[in-house]
Amino acid sequence: MDIIWIVLAIVLLIVAATFFLFRIEDLSHLDDRDYPVRKSTPSEGHQQVLGQLRELREAAKDLKGKARLMALRQHMDTLSEGMELVSEFRHNEDPRGEWVIAPGVDTRRRVLYIHGGAWAAGSPRSHRTITDRFSRIANAAVFAVDYRLMPEYRFMDGVRDCQRAYSWLLDHGPEGRERASFVVVAGDSAGGSHTLSLLAWARDNGLRQADAAVALAPSTDLTLTAPSNRNNIPTDPLLGPVFGGLAKIPLPIIWWGTLAAFRVSPTNPVASPLRGSLANLPPTLIHASDTEMLLDNARRYAAKAQSEGSVVELHTWPGMVHVWHIFGDMLPEAEEAFEDIREFLADVEAGKSE
Repeated sequence: MDIIWIVLAIVLLIVAATFFLFRIEDLSHLDDRDYPVRKSTPSEGHQQVLGQLRELREAAKDLKGKARLMALRQHMDTLSEGMELVSEFRHNEDPRGEWVIAPGVDTRRRVLYIHGGAWAAGSPRSHRTITDRFSRIANAAVFAVDYRLMPEYRFMDGVRDCQRAYSWLLDHGPEGRERASFVVVAGDSAGGSHTLSLLAWARDNGLRQADAAVALAPSTDLTLTAPSNRNNIPTDPLLGPVFGGLAKIPLPIIWWGTLAAFRVSPTNPVASPLRGSLANLPPTLIHASDTEMLLDNARRYAAKAQSEGSVVELHTWPGMVHVWHIFGDMLPEAEEAFEDIREFLADVEAGKSE
């Protein structure tokens, strides 16, 4: 009987600690806003992409732990191979990353690009399809930051690398010290979350704010409380097989696991920008697929930012794989997405000149 009371006391203590430590605000009211989805059907190229994803899962199914992570990193670094790239790729040691410079661009115009990969994979090399295209559509030099990854480094090490790269980019171009005339911060997935938290950090620390931001399928919230985090598991061919198992785990356990792995609470706005103030941010464009797990993360961020007075647009594609932009030449939808980004940046500049 004493053991039962001890166990019950421990359970109650854990429950109390969970709600005291995380104190997660219910953001379900943000799900009421309706965002239109483009009316189109996925192209034939999308089936080819899905086939590649199936081959990747098959090749990695017998790998565990570090071996599986290394295989993922190696695969991601091959994603841009064979694509038609026109830019010069120039390594930079401090801060670590690479310049991506399309022919004839104005290097006073700069894009900081923060790659995705669940904060544990990805690199400037893996995302060259995206950064090459960004340099062209933005008429800018792109700096793809090579931030430190988990688990070798802490989550906050990667955050600090992005912050440092942004501060440096304001006054340094590919040819040396030169003040930027136009600045964009962009990123995808995990890097999209870093992008959004970086905007708030720049605002709160009095730095020159970016002229615009672009987040491709950003995570925005590590609490995993958005409906699509579970509802879209069956329809997300990239994230579903990898993270779908989390649906079987109670959320409080996931929160504690996140705290242990990231050494940052999932409610911390640095890791979950949705949970912070979204006022006074630069014009931001978000892309998402209506079938991916992170759809409602994007919707909630857009709804909250708009309610706090920031200009945020959410454009949604039907049936696309998570961050379809990286598949470049294979998907006409990727070209449509980059044209949409180009038009957004042109509108931002037109608005500033009025």
